[in-house]
Amino acid sequence: MVPKNYQHILALVFAVKEINESPHLLPNVTLGFHIYDSYLSAKWTYHATLLLTSTLERFVPSYRCGVQNSLIAVIGGLDSEISLCVATILDVYKIPQLIYGSAPVMNDKTPGLHFYQVASQEEQQYVGILSLLLHFRWTWIGVVVMDNDNGETFVRTVVPLFSKNGVCFAFLERIPSYSYVTETNNMIQQGAKIHDKVMSSKANVVVANGESYSMTIFRWLPYVSELEDIRRKPKGTVWIVTAQVEFTSLVYQRTWDTALFHGALSFKIHSNNIPGFSQFVKSRIPSSTTGDDFITDLWQQMFGCGFPNTVGDKVDGDICTEEETLESLPGTFFEMSMTGHSYSIYNAVYAVAHALHAMPSSILRQKGMVDERGLKIQNQPFWQLHRFLRGVSFNNSVGDKVSFNQNGEIVAGLDIDNWVFSSNQSFHRVKVGRVNPEDPADQAFTISEAGITWHSWFNQTQPLSICSKSCHPGSSKKVREGEPFCCYDCTPCPEGKISEQKDMNDCQKCTSDKYPNKNQDFCIPKTVTYLSYEEPLGIISACFALSFSLITALVLGTFMKYHDTPIIKANRHLTYTLLISLLLCFLCALLFIGFPAKVTCLLQQTAFGIIFSLAVSCVLAKTITVVLAFMATKPGSRMRKWVRKRLANSIILSCSLIQVGICILWLAISPPFPDADMHSVAEEIVLGCNAGSVNIFYYVLGYMGFLAIVSFTVAFLARKLPDSFNEAKFITFSMLVFCSVWLSFVPTYLSTKGKYMVVVEIFSILASSAGLLACIFFPKCYIIVLMPELNNRKQLIRKK
Repeated sequence: MVPKNYQHILALVFAVKEINESPHLLPNVTLGFHIYDSYLSAKWTYHATLLLTSTLERFVPSYRCGVQNSLIAVIGGLDSEISLCVATILDVYKIPQLIYGSAPVMNDKTPGLHFYQVASQEEQQYVGILSLLLHFRWTWIGVVVMDNDNGETFVRTVVPLFSKNGVCFAFLERIPSYSYVTETNNMIQQGAKIHDKVMSSKANVVVANGESYSMTIFRWLPYVSELEDIRRKPKGTVWIVTAQVEFTSLVYQRTWDTALFHGALSFKIHSNNIPGFSQFVKSRIPSSTTGDDFITDLWQQMFGCGFPNTVGDKVDGDICTEEETLESLPGTFFEMSMTGHSYSIYNAVYAVAHALHAMPSSILRQKGMVDERGLKIQNQPFWQLHRFLRGVSFNNSVGDKVSFNQNGEIVAGLDIDNWVFSSNQSFHRVKVGRVNPEDPADQAFTISEAGITWHSWFNQTQPLSICSKSCHPGSSKKVREGEPFCCYDCTPCPEGKISEQKDMNDCQKCTSDKYPNKNQDFCIPKTVTYLSYEEPLGIISACFALSFSLITALVLGTFMKYHDTPIIKANRHLTYTLLISLLLCFLCALLFIGFPAKVTCLLQQTAFGIIFSLAVSCVLAKTITVVLAFMATKPGSRMRKWVRKRLANSIILSCSLIQVGICILWLAISPPFPDADMHSVAEEIVLGCNAGSVNIFYYVLGYMGFLAIVSFTVAFLARKLPDSFNEAKFITFSMLVFCSVWLSFVPTYLSTKGKYMVVVEIFSILASSAGLLACIFFPKCYIIVLMPELNNRKQLIRKK
């Protein structure tokens, strides 16, 4: 016997008593009832159901006589398998059935049975359990179910649902249903393995789904354990129990240890304390109760005593004095406050009463079925009661609304209770949460963490139940091979990526205008930068450009002052052209400093390419002119006619026009434009000029390099001309410097990022221009200013 289930009977009796005493609900009609025990057996369930549908005095299936025993509805059963057995028979007679436990599992072989579920829907529990797990971040759990259809349905539903939301399963165990004595040893062995797996697992949370009697089986687990250490020092576990499972005890389990389930969280059918119910329960004693065939046996088993009239005149042990009270029993054995199942029975009785109340008046209006004795309720076709049950909607005695949806399921929520056990075996529930599907989605689940008492093993701190420790921001999860996705290692985010939250599956890139911080856990806005006149690099570059420009202007002024001297007079127009082009080269570097506007970007590279080509063309023309001039001095030489200004001008003009053509083509096809480079430098947005067509940019450099190599080659071949001032030698040095600078420019430019690319180009412009200026013109300036005695034709053309 399960003593706690006796409250279900009392809830039925109390509800019928209230209805029969009410002058408003079912006046002139008295409700009666019969109670049958299913004995957890399909055979006895079918037998009891057939008894309900036949004359009580004589068991003849489908035969009834006597209006006093007219069956109008059946409430039950408590467990799903029992409910299914009852439903298969009642469906034949279209008799309404109100189920106050879990709904039976329907399969393809079961016809469409019609019943009403007074307990909350199973789907609410699944969502509620998931919300509870996610709230406490319990992602590594175990599951224990009964090995039956309901258990399989639970597993098929929650495994994909929980996995989809990031919850993994450390183990999933099925407890075999007890059926034969010969299976007892097997059940004990299975129970021992399950208990040891629960205790040895890293999962500190176990979800238990079962039937009303399952807790009597779960309580065996600590006693069948095969591991002595676990029995002696059990690990704390948070049990999450579904609403169908009540904390029940068999008679012999009354004094068993309850520490295993201390701090459990139980989903419970929503209930309230019905006024007067506790007093009604307290008043129940065997001698003053008639028609209750259960209370005598219950009294003897609960209090361990006997009644003299039950076993002859002799009683073994104590005699029941009836001074014993149900209130004195421990909560694990019997509860005075109304449980969820009892509350469902109470509401079910009232639902039938309200349906009956609505039914006669409706039929009266439709058919006028009335005589001098009043309504013929006993002869009504009670299959019509289904229509009225579906439309039932009322507030019970504590104000809770009772109604069914289109599927015949009651519209109600679930309570979340915390089971608290004391050292003296006392048991009480503490309501700590609620699941209400009628509330908004963000308020449907509520939990009070402060009201929860955890298992003593956790030292009253919130338990953790995870396979792996959380990965901190700045790292991501890497699932271990062959293990569930909740078991992972933490790996730092790769360069350029971040993770802002814990346990991120992947690191993410910052937006293009941000960059990762040092710890790679958030993004920092990039600073906008460009080579400006206000920063050291810009100031230094501008100073060098202006200094070299000033030096070039001084050299040009010196040459113009001494323009009639022999060292300047030779190829004077080439000298002035080269000096002016070098001056422009130095000034060209200033175009690369400052905010990159559209006009600036168009002028930067094109001006640089054209001016430098002009300078190198001048050097090439000067070199060729020098070579031809020496060749023309030989007797009978035909080269004299080539040593004229026309040749030099032709070389300068033709070589420069080719570069001008390339630049015009560049501007026409894909001109440079202002651009924001967000990727080259991690922490900066670099404003600069995009070359547009990179290929044409390299064509410009390549052509300039070609001219420089030709000039270097010609000058190198003429370096040993027999004069005291060999200009070809200085041109060779200048072109060597020029070529060296620009050959090193390409790899340096490609390996540099951001505004430093601009600095590299400015340096190359200044260095190559300074090389030409120094190597070609400084020796002449030395002679003009410091050694004027050498500045005559005789000295310049004499042999060394």
